[in-house]
Amino acid sequence: QVQLVESGGGLVQPGGSLRLSCADSGRTSGPVHMGWFRQAPGREREFVATISWSRIITYYADSVKGRFTVSRDNAKNTVYLQMNSLKSEDTAVYYCAASKTWAGANMKAQRYYDYWGQGTQVTVSS
Repeated sequence: QVQLVESGGGLVQPGGSLRLSCADSGRTSGPVHMGWFRQAPGREREFVATISWSRIITYYADSVKGRFTVSRDNAKNTVYLQMNSLKSEDTAVYYCAASKTWAGANMKAQRYYDYWGQGTQVTVSS
């Protein structure tokens, strides 16, 4: 079963960088596709980025394109989110999610993920 644990969140100044990690500590077999979502105070959870198991396909929300990069190390069962040029608007709880099936661009939607981590807080403030 997939078990996700996020780490790497914290306080960073505007313009700074942060790298989040999400490790699958479960006894998972077969391909697992991973995504990142976030929820800011007073807002609904929104899509950030996703990456296929093969690492060939990635999608990003328009708000983070050019600033965030999603990657993964399948040998370590870990997905990363490198966040650069951070803005105050990026402040949110970031959640890692996983799916055992790939649905193309539909992976931007929460309903296509079956497993979720508990989240890690990212605060961008001076």
